[in-house]
Amino acid sequence: MVRGLYTAYTGMANEQKRLDIIANNLANASTVGFKEENVTNQAFDDVLTIKIRDNSESFVDRPIGKMSLGVKLGEAYTSHTQGSLRHTGNTYHLALQGKGFFTISVTDRTGNADIKYTRNGAFTMTKEGHIVDTDGNHLMGESGEVIIPANAVDVIVDATGRIYADGNYVDTLLIADFEDYNYLIKSGDTMFEAVEGAVVIPAEASVVQGYTEQSNVNVVSEMVEMIAVTRAYEANQKVIQSIDQTLDLAANSVGKV
Repeated sequence: MVRGLYTAYTGMANEQKRLDIIANNLANASTVGFKEENVTNQAFDDVLTIKIRDNSESFVDRPIGKMSLGVKLGEAYTSHTQGSLRHTGNTYHLALQGKGFFTISVTDRTGNADIKYTRNGAFTMTKEGHIVDTDGNHLMGESGEVIIPANAVDVIVDATGRIYADGNYVDTLLIADFEDYNYLIKSGDTMFEAVEGAVVIPAEASVVQGYTEQSNVNVVSEMVEMIAVTRAYEANQKVIQSIDQTLDLAANSVGKV
């Protein structure tokens, strides 16, 4: 019976984690380049029940079956499905159609630069001509940081990522893709960091200028999932309440007989 309390608790903890992930998805439903997260569930490893020594079988321990200790969180993963493209008309807003990531140079507080990847193409140009994201991180091209001549009037980025300023070639965007996205970990809301073992492959994505890729979160399906999670949480609560009442009767009523 006490094991039932633990099983119900694991169910509540599991649903709470699922609810946290859904809430984060909904909070970023309008974040440019955000990729929704999901989580899988799995049962605890079966535990072998042992009949502890007693005089009915010459004091020999014997397995008598298996039991489950409830549910636990499986793998938390990111969905990299394509988000919808929204027209902004901004020269420095870029979107990727297909698989791939913009390459960003991120400088930390100690001045060390690190390479990260994103689908958030809401870039701007600084007065020095650097193309940066909303946090000031530099967009990378094949020749290094992308720098546009400050006096350029007409900036064109074609589908292959080639950048032209007033008809003159400037650089080509460094678009990266990976053989296995399991080797990418999230860094913030819209950036990813490649871990050891990540294999970079040629990107198939095409660049669309004047657009941004929206979040791939489906608000309706997330709300439906939230309702299901809430009901599952309440069901586990009722199990705990029922067992608690039974234990109360056993301790306070049956014990007096």
